[in-house]
Amino acid sequence: MTLPTFTRRLALVAALALGVASCGGGDDSKTGGAPNEIVFSILSAEGQASAGPLWQPLLEDMSKAIGVPVKPFFGSNYTVLVKAMEGEQTHVAWFSAKPAIEAIDRADAEVIARTVNKEGMDSYRSTLIVRTGSGITLDQVLACGKRFDFGIGDAQSTSGTLAPMAFLFNPRGIQPAQCFKTVRSANHQSNAFSVASGVLDVATSNTVNTVFLTKQNPQVAAQIQEIWQSPPIPESGIVLREDLDPALKEKIRSFFLTYGQGEGAEAERQRQVLAGLEYSRFSAADDSYLNPVREMIADQNLSEAREKGDTAAVTAAERELQRLRSLREVQP
Repeated sequence: MTLPTFTRRLALVAALALGVASCGGGDDSKTGGAPNEIVFSILSAEGQASAGPLWQPLLEDMSKAIGVPVKPFFGSNYTVLVKAMEGEQTHVAWFSAKPAIEAIDRADAEVIARTVNKEGMDSYRSTLIVRTGSGITLDQVLACGKRFDFGIGDAQSTSGTLAPMAFLFNPRGIQPAQCFKTVRSANHQSNAFSVASGVLDVATSNTVNTVFLTKQNPQVAAQIQEIWQSPPIPESGIVLREDLDPALKEKIRSFFLTYGQGEGAEAERQRQVLAGLEYSRFSAADDSYLNPVREMIADQNLSEAREKGDTAAVTAAERELQRLRSLREVQP
């Protein structure tokens, strides 16, 4: 889930590599007590210049509510942000589903809330985009033949990589590296700009990115056309480290679940902050809301294991798929 413009990416990545160590909070969290500040991870290709004005009001409100300063930590890709949480250098994060799972599995994180968009939906869709007027169809894309230059998402992106593989390519036995003329991995924003400018013929994106492009870069959005949408994907969530001070964890949980709710001028102001992020509220959630994405991951693991002829890995992936599908079947 990205926000528009993308000119300083290389410099930002270099800065992140140096800046993670100084983003604060790590030493405090290792002591087992409450940290002196909370570091909040946010994905943005352009860092604070792009995402800062949208998130800063919410972070300031969060700081007042929990009684601890909240500092943003911007990253251009999820790998950087998950590693920062794994290294105990960040405490709370806004993650899409797949990196949230990575944080749970690798960084001792837990889900406390999920986002709900302005239309009241807590899901979104992966998309395949082409340049408007290009005439490229989904059937042409799926015919392969190394005809098109293709942009796939960040390796940790739910909608940029996992969903199109699970819902579109894997069922047809398509491996992008063998299907397309070239394959480039980048975030949604970069891929969208590349499609709009003709650098890429087709790329993955998502419906949230479309909303932000339409709002922030309507000329670019007008140059993009969707040719495929996935089934619904669980929206992004708020995760935090399990080892945070329990009292502080409860304050953070309460902040998100009550933000923008109720009546009065303050609640209305908070709703305007949420509207800038294209959200209406945060709803209660735990790790189980990510099970549909874990199912996609197991499907991808099964496809890769079969391709490699790894019998043990095939068995493990099939067992995990069966477990997750049984959970889905008993849910109301």
